[in-house]
Amino acid sequence: MSNPLRDPQDRRLPRIAGPSGLVIFGVTGDLSRKKLMPAVYDLANRGLLPPGFSLVGFARRDWADEDFAKVVHDAVKEHSRTPFREEVWRQLSEGMRFVPGVFDDDEAFERLRETINTLDQERGTSGNFAFYLSVPPKFFPTVVRQLKKHELSQPPEGSWRRAVIEKPFGHDLASAQELNRTVHGVFPNHEVFRIDHYLGKETVQNILALRFANTMFEPLWNRGYVDHVQITMAEDIGIGGRAGYYDGIGSARDVIQNHLLQLLALTAMEEPASFDAKALVTEKLKVLRAVRLPADLARHTVRGQYGAGWQGGERVLGYLEEDGIDPESVTDTYAALKLEIDNRRWAGVPFYLRTGKRLGRRVTEIAVVFQRAPYSPFDATDTRELNNNALVIRVQPDEGVTLRFGSKVPGTQMEIRDVTMDFAYGESFTESSPEAYERLLLDVLLGDANLFPRHQEVERSWEILDPVEEFWAAQGKPEPYIAGTWGPEAADDMLARDGRSWRRP
Repeated sequence: MSNPLRDPQDRRLPRIAGPSGLVIFGVTGDLSRKKLMPAVYDLANRGLLPPGFSLVGFARRDWADEDFAKVVHDAVKEHSRTPFREEVWRQLSEGMRFVPGVFDDDEAFERLRETINTLDQERGTSGNFAFYLSVPPKFFPTVVRQLKKHELSQPPEGSWRRAVIEKPFGHDLASAQELNRTVHGVFPNHEVFRIDHYLGKETVQNILALRFANTMFEPLWNRGYVDHVQITMAEDIGIGGRAGYYDGIGSARDVIQNHLLQLLALTAMEEPASFDAKALVTEKLKVLRAVRLPADLARHTVRGQYGAGWQGGERVLGYLEEDGIDPESVTDTYAALKLEIDNRRWAGVPFYLRTGKRLGRRVTEIAVVFQRAPYSPFDATDTRELNNNALVIRVQPDEGVTLRFGSKVPGTQMEIRDVTMDFAYGESFTESSPEAYERLLLDVLLGDANLFPRHQEVERSWEILDPVEEFWAAQGKPEPYIAGTWGPEAADDMLARDGRSWRRP
């Protein structure tokens, strides 16, 4: 359905989802409580959901619809981004339903089908439902097959049914391919949405705006001017209560395979023909297929594991001392690697990726570090405090862009020092940035796949990472590092061998 009075070129009108509903499997988990439910409310509060929008929870709880509504209410009160408004909540809560059951329970899925049919009649959802699998990956195939068995994946004529899958998308290439075969055997490719919440962040989308809406950067965005690129995702927390998920997975599989390789693709891709899903995937895949691992993985990859230390004024445990962790675990909590891209734009420019837990501070950024001037008329003492020019895109937490360049220090001497020009979202725009899940959930309901990795990207990312994981598996224990520092010494040595150093965020 489309509004004949609406001009697609009119940017004053927001995109509003049509008649639809959302089913969340695993609705009692942290992700649902802290992110999904508040995002649904925030979308409703901003007027971006239809009046009859319906939210269905599926979990192993003996709840009535009213109990579920109370859980959502508490989650919204605690975690929503926008102010709580009673009239918005009242309208949203009228469409909330709960279906108790486990994933292999045929009767529960029959109740789910009956609930959806009833909502179609009572709320006018027109048969349009998205199924969000907020469950451990081992349950993905079971839920998807149950949806097919009970004819929940087949939409009525003129309607749609979509599957939304949280990472990880497998744990290696073989498992990712098997998962893709299972899901695509039930849902068409274009109706499968793989959530990488980093792609929903405003600053990640701003990479494309920065590069392709401006002419000042494009002439410099290549091997002729760029010395190297650093992509960092650092966390200052440990594993928390995620021992069951994290141990055996590690930081490389958890972050590099999806988040950081996606950031690399957006940073290095060529300009797409248009801003639609097909054109974006085409260009991202070209980059990912051109990525090459170094021949010597021992010299150009590092894995680490945090030990006990001080962080934020508190003594914190080492990874092997955390609850639920095997004292002999070799799971990496820090990973760094050097990649190169074999194409005309980037040949010879190294891309350094790193991620870790219990590091100096929480930060995600992309630093494009430029080459030094080929000739300097200044004395070495004049420029001893001058570093390479750099463009830094801050993804979180202080969203914005910083440009570092040299400027003369006031005075009688010719002394040149680094200065920065800074753009911050919070200072330049009056409207606060929506949470990533707000944007992504709305895009699912609209059927807009621009910000969702396709299965080819997922599989290519595993092709890049699998040889590294296989190499590490034969190397014994990870390098230790003290909590609160910036990782193991081996990571500093890795860049030092190239005559470079990690940027300190």
